[in-house]
Amino acid sequence: MGDMSETNLIPVGIITGFLGSGKTTLLSRLLRHPDMGRTAVIINEFGEVGLDHDLVASGGDDTVLMESGCICCTIRGDLVNTLGDLFTRRAKGELPNFERVLIETTGLADPAPILHTLMVDPLVASRYRLDSVVATVDVVNGAHQLENHRESVKQAAVADRILLTKTDLVADPASRKDAEALRQSLRRLNPGAPLQEIVHGEVDPRSLFGAGLYDPQTKSPDVARWLREEAYADARDHVHHDHEHHGHDHSHHDHRHDSGIRAYCLYHDEPLTWDVWVGWLEALISTRGNDILRMKGILNVIGLEQPVAVHGVQHLFHPPAVLDAWPSEDRRSRLVFITQNVGEEAVRKMLQAWSGSPATAKEGAP
Repeated sequence: MGDMSETNLIPVGIITGFLGSGKTTLLSRLLRHPDMGRTAVIINEFGEVGLDHDLVASGGDDTVLMESGCICCTIRGDLVNTLGDLFTRRAKGELPNFERVLIETTGLADPAPILHTLMVDPLVASRYRLDSVVATVDVVNGAHQLENHRESVKQAAVADRILLTKTDLVADPASRKDAEALRQSLRRLNPGAPLQEIVHGEVDPRSLFGAGLYDPQTKSPDVARWLREEAYADARDHVHHDHEHHGHDHSHHDHRHDSGIRAYCLYHDEPLTWDVWVGWLEALISTRGNDILRMKGILNVIGLEQPVAVHGVQHLFHPPAVLDAWPSEDRRSRLVFITQNVGEEAVRKMLQAWSGSPATAKEGAP
């Protein structure tokens, strides 16, 4: 019963990051990597990436073919049209048969609208699927950007992978201390996103992609890798430990440069009817949708032997997928949240009101 048709859709990766965080350098390096030869890349301006010496042929006013085999095109103001045009020209044989798409956002962009497009636009969703969101964060200026720019916070908060750039510029003890404080802030902000240090954009593409529900190698769901629920529990323990042992002396670092963003995982022991799950999620979306930056989880639904995977970004949800089987003997529902100004207790109380039974945080978690 699993929605395995999703594995046949073209995976889309999003590269986001604040101005000057190394996003352009990363993309330029990726386009030269031999493993990226069957990739279509959607960028804002060719000049920003410095592709001129790599061009082989032009496939149109806004499309070029790279020596590496990558197809590059510019966003023509409408992502839906750009993705549709790429797919159509691929089907007609006018472009190589690309197997992946990368979208590079501008430095000031909120990535949520792109995620919404991939999740709910019927034309796009029938051909493409969201694979991973990669955010670049500059270790030299990242803390200042997180403190002063909400876009930077949201880019890191919704990411599946966070790349720490310019680490080669961190040499003296004070800079190393600041860089470690930034790492801790990012771990609290988005516990589920692994942190990876890169220098001059050098990175193995295999470490960036394949963050979706379905493993790209086995074509089967990998819930543990997708949810990374243990990371949320570890982050929760770390925050509580800081409060208990550092008190007010730790307040400078513990206010977290995060504009009220919180990350947590909820568990629910008993199965619920689908109507109850939907009612609770719709109530949450209608009241606080803009503040639910990202949510994903698996639900135990009365009447189904298999779990249901759900994934939402703000007020929009990807169509739920019924998986083939539970990933383990633990059949509790579990949902990981990254929210802004919506605390864990408020979400738990709303679920309890709809279900009649309490949700738990870490207690009893595997």
